[in-house]
Amino acid sequence: MIEDIKKTLWATADKLRANMDAAEYKHVVLGLIFLKYISDTFQTRSTELRERFIDPHDEYYLPDASSASLVCELEDRDYYREVNVFWVPEAARWENLRAQAKQADIGKRIDDALTLIETENPKLKGILDKRYARVQLPDGKLGELVDMVSTIGFGTTGQSARDLLGQVYEYFLGQFASAEGKRGGQFYTPASIVKTLVAVLAPHQRKPRGHVSDFKFLKRNLYSSTCPLGSLMPMNSPFTMPWPTTPKRCARWATRY
Repeated sequence: MIEDIKKTLWATADKLRANMDAAEYKHVVLGLIFLKYISDTFQTRSTELRERFIDPHDEYYLPDASSASLVCELEDRDYYREVNVFWVPEAARWENLRAQAKQADIGKRIDDALTLIETENPKLKGILDKRYARVQLPDGKLGELVDMVSTIGFGTTGQSARDLLGQVYEYFLGQFASAEGKRGGQFYTPASIVKTLVAVLAPHQRKPRGHVSDFKFLKRNLYSSTCPLGSLMPMNSPFTMPWPTTPKRCARWATRY
């Protein structure tokens, strides 16, 4: 099912690209996907809180709370930060942007929304790519792209939102790398190659007992010099998880140019 969704999304996104260079267009699409993700996870948390506020058996229950007070309580940022959900200001929420998708200045509106999100979430300061006001797409295409990304339901799927984000992100990045040709490999390594590398490295903290070379290994370090998506890191989990002490003794880090 998810494979069909990814292929359909890509076919639509690629059609909207027109003559825009893939290296530029990928930032436009992937940025919108991330914006949709943080907005959906925010909305999912908001819906969860609303249900808990009116549940007499829940620790968040608010007795005799009026509709107005519930709305006010839902705007408390601490409820979102405690579960590592980014706070999304009302003007930056996806449904508001989608409602304005056909406006001629939708690019500026998206940039403004990203600026608001960065202001409210210091962790994202300077990270979100605000290029939409100057993107070179035919009239109306950016709005159509917003409508396309709107079909990705991060909060309505059986999978976790983060897993779905990772799968869609990786698939799109791979397709963009293919469209870019030789230059695409600079920022994307196919999953099959990553799996092979990890299998060869076998980043165990120690060998299984009874192994012909059964002796205590020194601490293993995992390092990726060009790791924009960190794909090497989660791939090593099958190797590090069997030993409970390993995650604490297996260091992982990456750099990006």
